[in-house]
Amino acid sequence: MDHFDGSKPGQLKLHFARMKIRMDRGSRRLHLIKLYFSVASELFLLRSREGTLFLSEIDATVASVRMFSGKKQRAPPPRMPFGEVENDVSSVDFRNYRVQFPMTPDNGPLSVSMEPIHPLVSSKIEEHYVSSSLFTGGFNSVTRAHLMDKRTDSDTAAADGAAKSSTCSVEGCDGKLMYDERGEELLPCECEYKICRECFDDAVKNGGSMCPGCKEPYKATDLAEVARIAREKKGIAVRRLPAPPPKDEATTDRRLSVIRSAKSSDFDHNRWLFETKGTYGYGNAIWPEEAVVSDESSGGGGGGDEGGSERAPAKELWNKAWRPLTRKLRIPAAILSPYRLLILVRMGVLGLFLTWRITHKNHDAIWLWGMSVVCEIWFAFSWLLDQLPKLSPVNRVTDLKVLKEKFETPSPTNPTGKSDLPGLDVFVSTADPEKEPPLVTANTILSILAADYPIEKLACYLSDDGGALLTFEAMAEAASFAAVWVPFCRKHAIEPRNPESYFGLKRDPYKNKVRADFVRDRRRIKREYDEFKVRINALPEAIRRRSDAFHAREELKAARLQRQEATAAAVAGDEALLEPIKIPKATWMADGTHWPGTWIHSASDHSRGDHAGIIQVMLKPPAEEPIFGTSADDTSSNTEDDGGGGPITTVLDLSEVDIRLPMLVYMSREKRPGYDHNKKAGAMNALVRASAVLSNGPFMLNLDCDHYIYNSQALREGMCFMMDRGGDRICYVQFPQRFEGIDPSDRYANHNTVFFDVNMRALDGLQGPVYVGTGCLFRRIALYGFDPPRATLGSARGCCSCCFPRRHGVSHREHDVETHALRMEDDDGMNLYSFPRKFGNSSYLIDSIAVAEFQGRPLADHPSVKNGRPPGALIMPREPLDASAVAEAVSVVSCWYEDKTEWGTRVGWIYGSVTEDVVTGYRMHNRGWRSIYCVTKRDAFRGTAPINLTDRLHQVLRWATGSVEIFFSRNNALFAGPKLKFLQRMAYLNVGIYPFTSIFLIVYCFLPALSLFSGQFIVQTLNVSFLAYLLIITCTLVLLAVLEIKWSGIQLEEWWRNEQFWLIGGTSAHLAAVIQGLLKVIAGIEISFTLTSKSAGDDEDDDFADLYIVKWTSLMIPPLTIIFVNLIAIAVGVSRTIYATIPQWSKLLGGVFFSFWVLAHMYPFVKGLMGRRRRTPTIIYVWAGLLAITISLLWIAINPPSSASSQIGGSFSFP
Repeated sequence: MDHFDGSKPGQLKLHFARMKIRMDRGSRRLHLIKLYFSVASELFLLRSREGTLFLSEIDATVASVRMFSGKKQRAPPPRMPFGEVENDVSSVDFRNYRVQFPMTPDNGPLSVSMEPIHPLVSSKIEEHYVSSSLFTGGFNSVTRAHLMDKRTDSDTAAADGAAKSSTCSVEGCDGKLMYDERGEELLPCECEYKICRECFDDAVKNGGSMCPGCKEPYKATDLAEVARIAREKKGIAVRRLPAPPPKDEATTDRRLSVIRSAKSSDFDHNRWLFETKGTYGYGNAIWPEEAVVSDESSGGGGGGDEGGSERAPAKELWNKAWRPLTRKLRIPAAILSPYRLLILVRMGVLGLFLTWRITHKNHDAIWLWGMSVVCEIWFAFSWLLDQLPKLSPVNRVTDLKVLKEKFETPSPTNPTGKSDLPGLDVFVSTADPEKEPPLVTANTILSILAADYPIEKLACYLSDDGGALLTFEAMAEAASFAAVWVPFCRKHAIEPRNPESYFGLKRDPYKNKVRADFVRDRRRIKREYDEFKVRINALPEAIRRRSDAFHAREELKAARLQRQEATAAAVAGDEALLEPIKIPKATWMADGTHWPGTWIHSASDHSRGDHAGIIQVMLKPPAEEPIFGTSADDTSSNTEDDGGGGPITTVLDLSEVDIRLPMLVYMSREKRPGYDHNKKAGAMNALVRASAVLSNGPFMLNLDCDHYIYNSQALREGMCFMMDRGGDRICYVQFPQRFEGIDPSDRYANHNTVFFDVNMRALDGLQGPVYVGTGCLFRRIALYGFDPPRATLGSARGCCSCCFPRRHGVSHREHDVETHALRMEDDDGMNLYSFPRKFGNSSYLIDSIAVAEFQGRPLADHPSVKNGRPPGALIMPREPLDASAVAEAVSVVSCWYEDKTEWGTRVGWIYGSVTEDVVTGYRMHNRGWRSIYCVTKRDAFRGTAPINLTDRLHQVLRWATGSVEIFFSRNNALFAGPKLKFLQRMAYLNVGIYPFTSIFLIVYCFLPALSLFSGQFIVQTLNVSFLAYLLIITCTLVLLAVLEIKWSGIQLEEWWRNEQFWLIGGTSAHLAAVIQGLLKVIAGIEISFTLTSKSAGDDEDDDFADLYIVKWTSLMIPPLTIIFVNLIAIAVGVSRTIYATIPQWSKLLGGVFFSFWVLAHMYPFVKGLMGRRRRTPTIIYVWAGLLAITISLLWIAINPPSSASSQIGGSFSFP
């Protein structure tokens, strides 16, 4: 195996792929190539055991091949020593290797040309080498490629040039089409709807002779008549979809008349006339024949097709109307108008109420009145920040049929119908295989590989921030299992395409499945998946045993060597001391080499924060043309083992299924002590750079390891927005988060439907939803920090521009520091000299920027589409992956690459916050980009959420902590640029402010108890004005909730659960987040958070076992205090009123009402503390007693009872 120098990527091309080998006779050239590969493979097998293979050895081998190929004899270069190898192999002298070639037909000597071999052969060699090697490297280390023994490729089951078979278009039928005696397809209808013989007979007999495609009657129902009509049409028709016409001529077709655009330079794809000769299709006009105008440039003559003539257009007609890919569905005015009116009414009532509260003081308890008024003013302000951005909610729908018609249907610019969709890179991140089980991550990877997107345009990247061998080998197993799972999903249209979720469905799996072999295939795949799970679950023990065995072998070798040295010293008369042998306990891979990542027993250069960068191409880039498998009975051509333990392609009948797999890459970025690796944001930026070098998809989708693709067409739906008119100004498409494994009552509001179905839909009507960390489709250029196309600076004005005008003499470019002026269209925006400072010194990465920008443009199929690309621009095959690109990818994920660059500050995911997702989306909105919220009919993605109370509180704590960091940083919406809309600014301001509501919320939760303890209330008396205001405010809140439920589609129970957990989280996690944020700002204490566990509970029979686990945390203290204080206060207040000489029932009712309001919101928290079957931990009772005693003593100390007041009711007194 080659040792490469990472500092010189240009030298990393595979050396033997550059050898100049060619013969004059094509038939003899293959013999030489086979000989060359056989010798080279022997060298690889020989030296892979030692871990190195020097290029000069291949030079010597190639020289020997050249020497005995009939060329002039030359002395070979000197061979380098092989080192310690087996005797039977090391004795072979490749310089004296003789091969007898047969004589050529002319009995002449066989000559060899030194011209390069065919590029296809060279690319295949390079591709196989790249996909079979594990690349490692990093700071001050050499980039190396380690040959791996086990491989899983998607192309071993069939040749690259396998032909695509045509199948029946009837839903649920994959039968072969009908053919005539010349092998031509028989299409019985003029709409050319593809149909097999069985479906055609069924349509004639049972379908009223109606075509299933156009619903028109067949012209002929007899196959002989159909064949005759087809022959007549073939005689007068040319090819159905010719190549794109030149600029100076038009093309005539039997089905397609191309009318030349008014612009002489571009072909207008909307001006099409569908017509035939003699028989016309449905809804098309008959146009008169026009004179044939000869092309003078062709030399005059002839009216035939080869004479260079063209048909002059009769008239220009927009017969085929341009159709958008998406539509905006506004909320009905009958719902939205009352909703907006109620918001205005409630705003007015709140203003009047606060004015009344300020002017009507409670002089008996001024302290109680003051605290309540301050809290109520803050609540009103917080409600405005949350409610005003909801004024313009919208719904959106996509049209996948139009997407397929525009990008995957044969056309003049795309004769073969190859997909013209842009590339898409999917990122999956994981960090700890103990908290994020590899089986969960593997299922996510499998759902991505099986997604319904062009295979050659899709690439999947896994970032293992822990660098664990367990994750690496689990992904290798997943890549092997994908060879049967993905074709099975394509064959039977499986949904969902996560095997764990699919096989765990409660519904009937055979519903709507029409293929006869589905039951058999499903049983086979279920058996394969069960074996796959067994292998995954056995990996930790297998790795441990393997490492122990190799470690024992290394100790024996060291001991044997020590004894040999001692024996040699004794013979020489020297005395040798035998010291204890200390060998680091390494983690070993299956091929007998050290794992370059994190070891089970940490050591230097092999710990979680100190290891080399690793990149392994698990599945190489697929072939450009479809590759179809073979039937289960045909095993003659499928005897190769693809790394999965046998001929896996023979498990199913895949003769009509494309068996290619998308590219899959495992990546673990380099980590070294002394570097800030910036947690998840740093890992995502490393994925962005590595993917730009390897595949450079103009769009990127990021998913958490526990979020899988539930809707296989979700990627296409997101692409509809990006490729639609105006899509070039969309920075990302955010999908809602949906969760599985939540308890039926959703005790802790884990579904978060109010946020995802109300707030996010409302933001979609403004500048777009916020980025929530997963399930988001990004435009790569927007993530690079570029401004959107057609961005205008002068016309935008901030919300405070009238009060704080800009300083005179300051240019827009100096003022707009945040946007950084990375514009594609400005002359000074694409300053290549500044790119290394922004993006780093990787030439691969810098060169990929312009390519990604062009490929991400919408299709220029209409004059109104600005900044578009021509149709058919992305149907060309991409360049093959070579070793230099992988080595460059290793370089860009090193720990030093981001030094002195703008990664994390203006480029990529933004650093400095635990909620890097919100900050990253805010930066893009601040530059003028807009985002889209895509709610699909079938959930796009599904994941898991913590249903345990403690885990849920820690999750909310992390989110709230990030919001506090945003508030105290330059990312505060108060400092946003003029491109951020006013209501969008309010939404982002609310993101940073909402944790501070916890301070006022806790005070307000104690007010009822203080009122009951003191015998006072927040108002002097419960008069009519106060009760009227309270009633109106409550009624408007309820009506607003009802209308939100109407236009968002959520349930009333979900809204109430959200209100309950808002109070629980606000009195626990939000308060802790504010304290942590203040400590970080004032004292500089860094904030750390715990990774949310994705593992299940101990009880495997109960899906909701985690729900009943009570794990104590300090976050529970404030809610517990509020609960017990209010309970004690109710008891004290009731007893005081009952035994009082003059009972104050109005004050008691007010205090008790608000106390019950607090306790009703705390009910899920109390229920969570009960555990299963009321097994409450003892610590809960201890804390409850301590809190009750402490509060009682504190109140007695503050307000000691007097002799006159200690007597209540004459006969009862406190002890």
